[in-house]
Amino acid sequence: MTQDDLLARAQAWLAEDPDPETREELAALLDRNATDELAARFAGTLQFGTAGLRGEIGAGPMRMNRSVVIRAAAGLAAYLKAKGQEGGLVVVGYDARYKSADFARDTAAVMTGAGLRAALLPRPLPTPVLAYAIRHLGAVAGVEVTASHNPPRDNGYKVYLGDGSQIVPPADAEIAAEIDAVRSLNDVPRPEAGWETLGDEVLEAYLARTDAVLTPESPRTARTVYTAMHGVGKDVLTAAFGRAGFPPPALVAAQAEPDPAFPTVAFPNPEEPGAMDLAFEAARAVDPDLVIANDPDADRCAVAVPDASVEGGWRMLRGDEVGALLAAHLVHKGATGVFAESIVSSSLLGRIAEAAGVGYEETLTGFKWIARVDGLRYGYEEALGYCVDPEGVRDKDGITAALLVAELASVLKEQGRTLLDLLDDLAVAHGLHATDQLSVRVEDLSIIANAMTALRERPPVSLAGLTVVSAEDLTKGTESLPPTDGLRYHLEGDYKARVIVRPSGTEPKLKCYLEVVVPVADARELVPARAKGAELLAAIKRDLSAAAGL
Repeated sequence: MTQDDLLARAQAWLAEDPDPETREELAALLDRNATDELAARFAGTLQFGTAGLRGEIGAGPMRMNRSVVIRAAAGLAAYLKAKGQEGGLVVVGYDARYKSADFARDTAAVMTGAGLRAALLPRPLPTPVLAYAIRHLGAVAGVEVTASHNPPRDNGYKVYLGDGSQIVPPADAEIAAEIDAVRSLNDVPRPEAGWETLGDEVLEAYLARTDAVLTPESPRTARTVYTAMHGVGKDVLTAAFGRAGFPPPALVAAQAEPDPAFPTVAFPNPEEPGAMDLAFEAARAVDPDLVIANDPDADRCAVAVPDASVEGGWRMLRGDEVGALLAAHLVHKGATGVFAESIVSSSLLGRIAEAAGVGYEETLTGFKWIARVDGLRYGYEEALGYCVDPEGVRDKDGITAALLVAELASVLKEQGRTLLDLLDDLAVAHGLHATDQLSVRVEDLSIIANAMTALRERPPVSLAGLTVVSAEDLTKGTESLPPTDGLRYHLEGDYKARVIVRPSGTEPKLKCYLEVVVPVADARELVPARAKGAELLAAIKRDLSAAAGL
């Protein structure tokens, strides 16, 4: 667009902006004639997709702000009414990030003005409480204002329909079309009142439901250190642990209370380097059985265990390891139904399910897909997401997952064993499934596009000395999967391996998911098997980086 068009568009946006802070920000950019910055903010609009919206807070259509949220809420309301949901209830939850409460109130106002009923959760609460509330209250939709584990400057907008699951195609495109149809914020009625602010009844119902994941009279002795990662998990998790009869978790005090600045971590994600340092420091002081962490909206659960062989004495378990442990625990508890995971997660779950005689299904990445599996009993994803009570919460839930991990640790503790011992058992039974990830965060998104193009035009024929026996471009879909932007390679040689490459749907990252399976005849082979797995994963990373031009 020309400079005149850019300035005209920015002036029109400024005239409608209901937020004094972003109005002041945009006015300052106009006063400085900061055309490069204005162009970045007005180059398009934040795209509404199956992750809803997520982006940096600021003025303009390429940022998260009240104007963008009001348009999104109006589009969702129009979509619901077009589907015959006039007068239906929309539940709105929010985390403790900057602007989250404002975005939630705006959403409630738009829904009310559109002739729907709206109910706000009483305060910042974990995302799984909102996912639970949708079905518990018989709502037609739900909105959670959160950017999960993104950097402090971000916020987001996650949409669920009445089944309690996140939206998938074609609903995302239909809602996006309704958002695009909103011409002016002046066309969107936003009354000052008329929605309900819920009390603690929904939270109490959710907490009562958390007990359902535990076996009555099971051991509850595991001692934990817990960090909320500056998010909203502390009060709900400690209440759930108290109801269940576990020892009160020792809190990482510096990270216990909500703080949108996330002052002690570079990224508020337990998987990021350094994010768990304070938790490990606390663990060395009190010597618990487990360290448990939630991400800021508490839908993910990280687990660390004592391990004398690693520096500092504590080791973070991979999401795939926790996923396998919870599956083995549920099998032991007699769970039936379907175990499901996304394609980027370890194939070990399929082997556990097959041995136990339970159903198994693979889906595209994200709980929006996992939650829709027919007959789902358990679902997990390697990025620390676990659905252990799909009848209660059809999404990942870091609170109930933490309870189930603590129960498993307690059962093993009574036997004089640990989570690491059970992982050894699984490796002997099914082979050592070694997993890792090559994750590249970028400022320039063209780097991701170029890497995907390079791999499509010149697919690798071997990685780490293993032959690529199949190369699938997942944009075309498969017999069991709808299309998605990703590449999948199966490798064979002395060992079997699998590689999946995809752009992140929520962050500026290229993500490559690696797995090698090393056969293990007995426990004496575990140490060399782990060494071989690590060696192969490192070699695959090196060769894949070269092939992608990274």
